Amino acid sequence: MSFTTTDLQQLMAMLRDRQHGCPWDQKQTHATIAPYTIEEAYEVMDAVLQQDPQHLCEELGDLLFQVVFQAQIGAENGDFTFDDVVRVLMEKMLRRHPHVFPDGTLSSFGQAAEITEEQISENWQRIKAAEKASKPQHLLDAVPTGMGPLEQAVKIQKTAAKVGFDWSEVAPVFAKIREELNELEQAYQHLSQDEVEAELGDVLFAVANLARHSRVSPDVALGRTNRKFRHRFAYIEQVLSGRGVALTDCSLEQLDELWDEAKRQGL
Repeated sequence: MSFTTTDLQQLMAMLRDRQHGCPWDQKQTHATIAPYTIEEAYEVMDAVLQQDPQHLCEELGDLLFQVVFQAQIGAENGDFTFDDVVRVLMEKMLRRHPHVFPDGTLSSFGQAAEITEEQISENWQRIKAAEKASKPQHLLDAVPTGMGPLEQAVKIQKTAAKVGFDWSEVAPVFAKIREELNELEQAYQHLSQDEVEAELGDVLFAVANLARHSRVSPDVALGRTNRKFRHRFAYIEQVLSGRGVALTDCSLEQLDELWDEAKRQGL
């Protein structure tokens, strides 16, 4: 059976139908749906990291559903439609790729001159800056506050770096992490829980800065460690289950020994 995006939009309108639709879908708003959109984006990333094409296909569908859901709510509010979303996206992409579409139309594809990757990046930034020139704002206002905190930290740092507010080498970044860790340790000894939270935030911000200088996504790196922890902990559970021993009956030393065994096996 074959479906189109038009069918998907019709399905969404039916789910939101006030008389015959789904009660849960009917009561959703832009704000209540947004967390699910973020969750679906993370599940797309997970499918990519698992290198599972079928799972990725499914998760991309879930993410697309979130877009259609938000567009349906926008249409009901009289703000915008799905077609408006597509139109704005198309106009933006055509405008931001003059090296591919010289006159800003699909029909001009293939007529552009050769351009380097560096020139493409420069053009992209210049065009984005021109788009925002008519909107008075502080430099960091361009960083979405709805991003995950770690990636938001990286985006903030990248934006500040464009005007020279950045270290040119990685050594001061390591020094900053050590400084923030010392302050965190002192906070644990002498300060309130609120101040401990603030100092821990500074540590994470500094670590995100190291990730940026290392050209590593902190979310991807942490996700990799999370999966590694899951695999090793599952190994511990499997071994103990085979021995008929409960996790809670083991000492930390015994669990650490099994953890090291899992590491030796490459988990």
